[in-house]
Amino acid sequence: MLMRTDPFRELDRLAQQMMGPGTWSRPSAMAMDAYRDGDEYVVAFDLPGVSPEAIDIDVERNMLTVKAERRPAAKSDDVQMELSERPLGVFSRQIVLADTLDTERIKADYDAGVLTLRIPIAERAKPRKVVIGAGPDRKEISG
Repeated sequence: MLMRTDPFRELDRLAQQMMGPGTWSRPSAMAMDAYRDGDEYVVAFDLPGVSPEAIDIDVERNMLTVKAERRPAAKSDDVQMELSERPLGVFSRQIVLADTLDTERIKADYDAGVLTLRIPIAERAKPRKVVIGAGPDRKEISG
């Protein structure tokens, strides 16, 4: 079995513990992927353990903001926590969207802890052919 080691992994975990969970005024970042798939721009956010009701998506002009909150699971008094590495609190990510994207038709899906946003490319930004007119003032171009 191969194991990939990351010397800074433990340091990152300790720093996260020292700073505490994200709050609405100081949210933690969430991991994401972004790519173009045909005529859509796709952005996928990792939000495992977050209920769909705790996710907030806003678009203002060309700024996309995604906020989510993961709360601790309700535990009885008999539970003694041995290890707690899963981050809790508020997570947020802001992305500046290009003017070539149609922000009026964003689709959002949430499955298996992954929030996927599909943003169509605007019609005005798609490649198109320009027809050359042939009128009476036609000129010959020579080089």
